[in-house]
Amino acid sequence: MSLSRPELQKMLDVVRATQLVEIDCDVCLMQVGEFAELNLVGKPIPEGLRAIEQHLSICDECREEYEMLCLALRK
Repeated sequence: MSLSRPELQKMLDVVRATQLVEIDCDVCLMQVGEFAELNLVGKPIPEGLRAIEQHLSICDECREEYEMLCLALRK
């Protein structure tokens, strides 16, 4: 099974974004509301929520949830 160029690039991007300490989807989804609210009003993201930002950069499912939440909060 060979990977297409975009698939290979996506895998490399995920490997590059990997941190020493990471959170899983459950933890991300528990805190993504607070992260979204701060982001929408332009407030700085505290260090305690940086892991959310990193997780969203590599997890399509959580990023989709985050984007839907942001749409709902904007209304």
